[in-house]
Amino acid sequence: MLGKYLKKWRLIPSPSKTETTSFHHNNRMANRELKVYFNNILVQYNAYPKYLGVTLDRTLSFKKHLHNTAAKITTRNNILQKLCSTTWGSSASTLRISTLGLVFPTAEYCAQIWLNSPHVHKLDSQLNNTMRTVTGCLRTTPTHWLPILSRNLPPAICRQEALLLEFKKLQANPNLPVHDDIPHLNLERLRSR
Repeated sequence: MLGKYLKKWRLIPSPSKTETTSFHHNNRMANRELKVYFNNILVQYNAYPKYLGVTLDRTLSFKKHLHNTAAKITTRNNILQKLCSTTWGSSASTLRISTLGLVFPTAEYCAQIWLNSPHVHKLDSQLNNTMRTVTGCLRTTPTHWLPILSRNLPPAICRQEALLLEFKKLQANPNLPVHDDIPHLNLERLRSR
């Protein structure tokens, strides 16, 4: 059926760039790989496909994505620590500007999607390390003081603001196709298992 659609619209897909995956909560099927053929070519299976820079997993908990993002933040924190030193380091304003350009955009990318993930603490701990570097605080400093001392919003509030901003954009433009889909959605909750 997909082949007929593509042929009708004269689209030529690339099977080597196409991947298959499945999203489910059934643990018995977790290791099962899909075997999908397109024009007699086996399409590659990927358990963790990337879509617009977001790594997806079978349960959509975004564990792998948040782990990868935390690793990126760790390397950027190492760069920031090279900028600061007790004798010759950069000023606090330079460090803050560097974090606003290097760390926070990476940490907040597509936050509207994964902000309710149970694995968000991995990212928050790296952001706390970033704020400690900027402020020069020790690890014993309570984490609820770090955003205040670094003059940033707490990460959870930043993510919620991003979600609200996206929601307001959707509401302001009634011509978007999502408005056609919403009344027809079945809004039942997904089963956890």
